[in-house]
Amino acid sequence: MEQKFDVTGMTCAACSAAVNKSVAKVDGVKEVNVNLLTNSMVVTYEETKANTEKIVKAVENAGYHAAAKTSKTFNKADTKSKEALADPQKEMKKRIIISAVFLIPLMTLAMFPMIHHLAGFTMPAFLMSAFYSDAGSMNLALTEFLFVIPIIAVNRKYYQTGFKTLIHRSPNMDSLIALGSSAAILYSVTAMYRIGIALGQGNLMAAARFTDELYFESAGTILTLITLGKFFEARAKGKTTDAIKKLIDLAPKTATVLRNKTEKKIPVEAVVVGDILIIRSGEAVPVDGRILEGNAAMDESALTGESIPVDKTVGDKVITASINRSGYIKITAEKIGEDTALAKIIELVEEASSSKAPIAKLADRISGIFVPVVIAISILSMAVWLIAGASFSFALSIGIAILVIACPCALGLATPVAIMVGTGRGAANGILIKSAESFETLHAVKTIVLDKTGTITEGKPAVTGIYPAKGIDSYELLRFAAAIEKLSGHPLGEAIVRKAEEESIHLSTSNQFELIPGQGIKAVFEGEAAFGGNMKMMKEQHIEIMDCGKSEEQLSMEGKTVLHFARKGEYLGMIAVADKVKPTSKAAIAAMKHLGLEVVMLTGDNQRTAEAIQKQLSIDTVIAQVLPEDKEREIRRLQAEGKKVAMVGDGINDAPALMRADTGIAIGAGTDIAIDAADIVLMKSDLFDVVTAIELSRATLRNIKQNLFWAFFYNTIGIPLAAGVLYTLLGIKLNPMIGAAAMGMSSVSVVANALRLRFFRPRTGIPETMDVLTSNQDKEQKLRNIEERSKEDKIRSKEIIESSMEEKDSSKEVSDSSKGENTSSNKESKSSSNTITIKGDYERMKKEIIIEGMMCEHCKGRVEKALQTIPGVTAAVDLEAKKAYVSSEAEVADETFTQAVTDAGYEVMGIQSV
Repeated sequence: MEQKFDVTGMTCAACSAAVNKSVAKVDGVKEVNVNLLTNSMVVTYEETKANTEKIVKAVENAGYHAAAKTSKTFNKADTKSKEALADPQKEMKKRIIISAVFLIPLMTLAMFPMIHHLAGFTMPAFLMSAFYSDAGSMNLALTEFLFVIPIIAVNRKYYQTGFKTLIHRSPNMDSLIALGSSAAILYSVTAMYRIGIALGQGNLMAAARFTDELYFESAGTILTLITLGKFFEARAKGKTTDAIKKLIDLAPKTATVLRNKTEKKIPVEAVVVGDILIIRSGEAVPVDGRILEGNAAMDESALTGESIPVDKTVGDKVITASINRSGYIKITAEKIGEDTALAKIIELVEEASSSKAPIAKLADRISGIFVPVVIAISILSMAVWLIAGASFSFALSIGIAILVIACPCALGLATPVAIMVGTGRGAANGILIKSAESFETLHAVKTIVLDKTGTITEGKPAVTGIYPAKGIDSYELLRFAAAIEKLSGHPLGEAIVRKAEEESIHLSTSNQFELIPGQGIKAVFEGEAAFGGNMKMMKEQHIEIMDCGKSEEQLSMEGKTVLHFARKGEYLGMIAVADKVKPTSKAAIAAMKHLGLEVVMLTGDNQRTAEAIQKQLSIDTVIAQVLPEDKEREIRRLQAEGKKVAMVGDGINDAPALMRADTGIAIGAGTDIAIDAADIVLMKSDLFDVVTAIELSRATLRNIKQNLFWAFFYNTIGIPLAAGVLYTLLGIKLNPMIGAAAMGMSSVSVVANALRLRFFRPRTGIPETMDVLTSNQDKEQKLRNIEERSKEDKIRSKEIIESSMEEKDSSKEVSDSSKGENTSSNKESKSSSNTITIKGDYERMKKEIIIEGMMCEHCKGRVEKALQTIPGVTAAVDLEAKKAYVSSEAEVADETFTQAVTDAGYEVMGIQSV
C-alpha cells in the first residue's frame, strides 16, 4: 500500500534524511520518499506488517510530527492548504520585525565605539556616561542581554527543534544554529559575570577588557539573519508550487445542474454521476462529461496547452476546467471529484514532485552525515586554535562561525525545487511527468521510437486524391464510390464517405451489397452492377484499367492505398487513400534530429509504404511489418545495442513497449492503458510536445547540476574560511554574523536558480520550424492546419463571396455546357490531382486561395486586380485572413490563379473549393 503523509518540523536536508532513516526502519516498510520542499512523505508498506500509526510514531521518534493525508478535493480543503502555505511566511515575517526592533539598538550599543571612530557619530552624554564610562561596563552588558532576550524568545523554535533532534541523535540545521548562538550567549553571560567580579574588585581596566568578549549582538544577528534567509527561502519555495496552485484554482466551485426541469446552482462536490449540467458561454466545466445538447468552442488551454478553442458538439467529451468560449451546451456528468482529468493531472504533478531523481541520492547521503561532521569540525577547529595559542574568545568565534555558515539546506533543496518547477512547467505545456526518475532518464535518451498510426499520422485514413478515367468527372466518381462504400464499414470506405460528405454530395443508396474477401466489394447502384476494390478485383471482373494521370505503382510508392471503381464493365477511375501525416510531424522529427536523437519508426505497414513515409519525413530507421506483440521485442533489441530508448505510442498494443522503454511517452489521444503504462503523458496529440519534454528534461537536469555545484562549492569554501585557514596568511577571519548571512543567502540562491525554469521556452518552437515545411504536401498540411483552427474564416469567406459577386440570373441554363465542363474537369484532374472541382449542385465555380506576403491595403488591391484580369473571374480579398475568394461561371485551372498571384509578387500557399 502507498500512503502520503504531511510532515512538520523539517527545516533542512538533514531533517528529511533523519525522517527517511527512521521510517525505513519500520518493519514492513518497502520504500520511503521524503520531500523537504513540500513537507510531505510517501511511504510504500505491507499492510500486514505496518500501518499509519507505526509510521507516524517513527517520525515522532526522529523528533518531528506527521499525519496521513486524506483524499483530495478542490474546494475548502484546497483553501485551507493554501492558507497553511502562507502561515509560515506570516509567522516568519512577524519574527523578523520583532527581531529587527531589538537588534537595531543592540547592534548600536555593541558597535558604537567603531561607529564613533569611523563616522564621528556621538551619543547623548547620559548614555555615554552610563555605557562607556569606566564604571559603565556592567550597564552595557546588562542592556545588551535584555535586548537579546526578546530575539531569543521569538526565535525559540531553533532551540526547541535543534536540541530535540540533537537528543534523538539526528542533528539538523536548527541544531547548528542553536549550538552556535547558545555558545555565543553562554560565553557572553560568563563575560558579564567576569565584568561584575572585576568591578567588585575595583579593576576597571579588566572590566572594560571583558566588554570586548560580549557576543550578544552576534547571537541576535545570527538568529535574525537566519530567519530573514528562511523567509526569503519560504517565499521562493512557495513560487515553485505555483503550477499546482493554479491547477487547483482552475476547478469551478459551483455547477449549474438541471433537476426536475429546474436549474439549480450547487457546490461542485454535490454533483453526482449522471447529473445534467448547463454550461453557458464564459463558464468553466465543473466535471468531466459528454455533450447531450448544443455546440460550443471549448478552450482547453489550461490543461492541454493548446491555445486554439476546440469545436465540440453532441457526443463529444468535455473536461473539467475547460472554458466555453462561445455557445450553449448541456452535458451529462461522467467523472467527478478525484476521477476527473484535472484531478489526475494534479495527482501526477504532485507525485512527480514528491518522487526523487537518482541524481538526488548523492545529496541525500551527504546530508545524512553533514551536521555531525560540521559539529566535529567546529570542535576540532576550536581545539586546534587553542593549542596554537589563540585566546578562548578567538577560538569560540571560529567555532560559532563554522556552525552558522554550514548549510545543509542548499544540498537538500538542490534537486526537489528544480523537479517541482520543471514538472510544473511541463504541466503548463500539457506534458505530465509521472516521476522524477523518468524525467531524469529522458535527458539521456539517444534513440526515440515512434509508433506510426496515431502518433506520426492522424490515425484515420483520408482521401488524398481522386483520379477519374477519361470522360468521367471527379464529382461523379466520388458520388459513385461513396454510394457503394457506404455500407462497407471498412476504414478506407469510411474515408471516401467522409470526403463525399465534406463536398456536400448527396449519398445515394446501393443494394445487394457483397464483400469479396481479398478483393473489395460489389453492389447494385442505380440498377447497374458496381465494383470497388483492388487491382485483383478489376482483373477478376475483366475490367480494363484506363489511364488516370497517375499509376497505382506511383501512388503506392508515396505510401497510399489505391481503390479502383467500375460500373457495368466500365472503368470509372481510382481514389487514393492514406493515413495522413500530422501537420507538425515532419518539423517535429527534424527538431528531434537537431537534438541529436536517432529517430526510429515502428509500423505494421508493408515495406514499400513504410519507406515512402521514411522518405517523406526523413526518418533515420524504419522497421516495417511489426506485429503488435513484437513492438516490445524491438525495444529490447535496441536496448541490447546499448541505446537509451524512449518509446512514443498511443494504442493498447503499445503498452508493453512503453513499459519496456527507458522512458515511455503516451500521446494524448491514446488509450487509458497506454497512458497508465507510460512515464510521461502528452495531453495533445502533437509530436512537438515530445521535443519540448526532452528539452525541458535537459534544462531541468542542467539546473539541478548547477544547484548541486553551488551547494557543494559554498560549503567547500565557506567551512574552511570560517575555520580560519586564511587567518595566518592574510589575517582574514570570518565574523559569525557574516557567516549567518551567507548561510541564509545560499539557500535562497539555490531556490532562485531553480525558479528560472519557470521561464522555460522550447528552443525549437512550431513557428520557427514551420520554415522546414517547404514541399507541396507540407504546404497543404499547413493549409489544413490553419483551416481546422478557424471555422469563422469559412463563414466569412461565404459572406465575402456573396457580397462581391454580381447578381446572376438564377434561371440561366447550364445544361448545354455540361459536356464541356466534364472535359475541362478531366483535364484539371490530371494537372491538379488533389483539387476536386464538383459540378451539378453549384452554378458557379467558387474557390478560396491562401496567399502569403500581403501586408497592407495596397497589397490587397494588387492581388484583387491581378485576379480580376482573368476573364470571367470575380475576386475579393480578405487581408486579415490572408485569403482571396474567387468565383467564375467557367472553369479556371488552379495554375491560372497561381500564376496571376505570383506575377503580382505574392505566393500561393494553397487553393481549395468552397
